[in-house]
Amino acid sequence: MSPPVQSSSPPANLPPCVVAAPSPDRWFKEEVHAHDAQLKSYLRGSFPSLRDVDDVVQESYLRTWRAATREPVKSAKAFLFLVARRVALNFVRKERNSPIYAYGDAAMSGVLDDKPNAREAAIIQDRIDLLADALMSLPPRCREIVVLHKMKGLAQKEVAAQLGLSERTVETHVRNGVARCLDYLRAHGFEGEARQ
Repeated sequence: MSPPVQSSSPPANLPPCVVAAPSPDRWFKEEVHAHDAQLKSYLRGSFPSLRDVDDVVQESYLRTWRAATREPVKSAKAFLFLVARRVALNFVRKERNSPIYAYGDAAMSGVLDDKPNAREAAIIQDRIDLLADALMSLPPRCREIVVLHKMKGLAQKEVAAQLGLSERTVETHVRNGVARCLDYLRAHGFEGEARQ
């Protein structure tokens, strides 16, 4: 359900069975902002290295609103969480490249956990999430073949036998799938990781 472009007052000549669309403000309050606490909880759990969850939430609201004014949004909650995930990934990447991030907030230095693995764990999780997104962008059959061969370690011959395909078909899917994943990773700022 997307924000209607109509005025907030319903026309007087509507038949009794027709319900007027809610105002854009009401749509936003009921369909988007109603998930505020759940969205913040999701972001804190999924992106522990994210320094300002509120900024990500506000940017996500803005992008959701703008998108809904251009075309209908079928599931506002699902769309909002997808947008928030992308915004959070962008924030984390920017923070990683920021010279301020390397030194941190001096006022918080005694409070924050300075374990060397905390930041690395967050970066690794982001890479795993991005790789999962790259795999999900593949067509279903190609994704299945790439996962069986590259992730589960089956030989191309075994994948072909299991799926009833020729080895040549499996080889083509693997080559195309890996190339598309690499392109996806590069497009999302992971040039070095894409080579690996």
